Amino acid sequence: MTADHKNLLVELFVEELPPKALKKLGEAFAAVLADSLKSQGLAAPDAAVTAYASPRRLAVQVAGVAAKAADRAVQQKLMPVAVALTAEGQPTPALLKKLAAVGADAAVVPQLKRAMDGKAEALFLDSIVAGATLAEGLQKALDESLAKLPIPKVMTYQLADGWSDVKFVRPAHGLVALHGTAVLPVQALGLTAGRTTRGHRFEASVPELSIESADSYAAQLREQGAVIASFAERRAEILRQLGEAAAQQGLKPIEDEALLDEVTALVERPNVLSCQFETEFLAVPQECLILTMKANQKYFPLLDAAGKLTHKFLVVSNIRPADASAVTGGNERVVRPRLSDAKFFFDQDRKKRLAERVPGLAKVVYHGKLGTQGERVERVRAIAKAIAEQLGGGAGSDLGAQVDQAAQLAKADLLTDMVGEFPELQGIMGGYYARHDGLSEAVADAIEDHYKPRFAGDELPRNEVGLVVALADKLETLVGLFGIGQLPTGDKDPFALRRHALGVVRMLSERAGTLELSRLLKAAVPAFGGLIRDPSEALAPFIYERLSGSLREQGYSAQEVDAVLALNPQRLADVGARLQAVRAFAALPEAAALAAANKRIGNILKKSEEPVQAQINDALLAEPAEQHLAGALKITAQVADALFHNGEYAASLRELAALRGPVDAFFDGVMVNAEDPALRANRLGLLKSLHEAMNRVADLSRLAS
Repeated sequence: MTADHKNLLVELFVEELPPKALKKLGEAFAAVLADSLKSQGLAAPDAAVTAYASPRRLAVQVAGVAAKAADRAVQQKLMPVAVALTAEGQPTPALLKKLAAVGADAAVVPQLKRAMDGKAEALFLDSIVAGATLAEGLQKALDESLAKLPIPKVMTYQLADGWSDVKFVRPAHGLVALHGTAVLPVQALGLTAGRTTRGHRFEASVPELSIESADSYAAQLREQGAVIASFAERRAEILRQLGEAAAQQGLKPIEDEALLDEVTALVERPNVLSCQFETEFLAVPQECLILTMKANQKYFPLLDAAGKLTHKFLVVSNIRPADASAVTGGNERVVRPRLSDAKFFFDQDRKKRLAERVPGLAKVVYHGKLGTQGERVERVRAIAKAIAEQLGGGAGSDLGAQVDQAAQLAKADLLTDMVGEFPELQGIMGGYYARHDGLSEAVADAIEDHYKPRFAGDELPRNEVGLVVALADKLETLVGLFGIGQLPTGDKDPFALRRHALGVVRMLSERAGTLELSRLLKAAVPAFGGLIRDPSEALAPFIYERLSGSLREQGYSAQEVDAVLALNPQRLADVGARLQAVRAFAALPEAAALAAANKRIGNILKKSEEPVQAQINDALLAEPAEQHLAGALKITAQVADALFHNGEYAASLRELAALRGPVDAFFDGVMVNAEDPALRANRLGLLKSLHEAMNRVADLSRLAS
């Protein structure tokens, strides 16, 4: 590092930042500021960037920042020569005006360069642009960084002068900007940069810290300010302490990345402490206790080796008193009323059966155009009945009866006190209350599981009853909202229709092998009566798009996925086998030629003015090459079709490889568009038959380069 290249430190000291946003705020502040310095030539493109973010500060350190950017040679296009110069080569008024605008005059005309710009010759001016000083460049970078911060909600506050207002995420009280040891005179949010900041509210060794240099920042904050400035380092320290405290008791803390991030954003100097509550609360479903401890108190519940909740939990304190009993006792007192509320809700809810709550759903609005939750339940029941019938569970069957009961009761827990307090528990509480009501385990599990999969990677419903009800629930949402034109746009998807579609894709792909997509969509529409228009034309492609994205994430190429999904396969469970078959076919030496031929055949058939039937009249096969192809096709297609119907997709495509020679010979020796209409129609019929035989598993033309 040269003498004029030193590490740069910028810190903005503020009041407590919103914890759920802190991580993104810290990353964005550092990234935008560093990128701006790099774009101005003040920092190398690969300069190391270290982000810092604690509850009361956003900071960044950029390595090897120059005091001044290097001067740059710039070539500027002025105008076409025909406009810039007269026939005698003298500058026109237009050129002189342009030169004045860029700070030059007629004296530079002899030095102007000529070069072709498209079809016309133009004049160019070479000049040297002075590099920005760090003070100028940092001011620009800081302004840009603050303007682009992903602030969830802006505050307006007054500066010390009593007149000026500032808008920012939280009131700012300090600005540090150091290039090595030197202060840079930049300004932001009514503040002028210095070298002074503050540490921990209660445990810093000095009220104010004077940062000696950009390199000493993190160490001084840790040693004098009792603050771990790095978000990542603080998070790792919390994780270490959680694991250590849990291991001492033979337990493990619950894993929750979002909670860990939020707690990291709440403390500057983490100190993990062990607490406990009365064992009587363990009679309440553990999901309720875990949720109230995490959501309301930011505690980490402790689980035993079997994953069952214990009466112990961990808290992450921001202070380290010599005697921590007051802190642990306070947290134990605070959590008790929360757990008591959960127990009260659970006890009260069980006094009323789920079935008794169903009529109340008629008073709960679901959607202005789609009616109440009660009406929605009836639609889900109708769709679930249709799906069960497709699976062989018609009227009178155990599957049909259990599906209907689960579908009828699945939304009843929306009217319970527990779900009213914790909406995240819908479905889960329904399962508990169903078991309390004496319903079968299959029905209780289905009620609990009918929202699954709730997110990417979530489990699917455990049993067939749950699978049917979950499919019915998601299809009701998709068909209903698409049917009234409520489609997702851009990144806006208020009804989570993309997630619902992915859920349908996963269930049909992984568990419901015999169900067909178009048949399911068609069966769902009648449940709405006249409320909607049939949305299948728009909804089916929407679902296939989700499937396409999912398959590419699994490692299949866009070409492979396009080839299979171009045929709109109805049984999504077959798609994986088709993709494997396409991949194996593409590796054959005959694949490229057959794919190209397939594409050529498709284009020929599209250009035909008359509808083409896949029929061949042997008597009209005049040329040896077409006779040979027709004979080979008859044998190959029969074997390939049989393999296709047995689900042996790879073997079916391998059979087609034998057609390469006859296909090549056909195109070399036969004129498809013969003058004789009968010959032409027969040759098109041969190509149509070949096209259908080749594209049973996938559209092989999509494999052509």
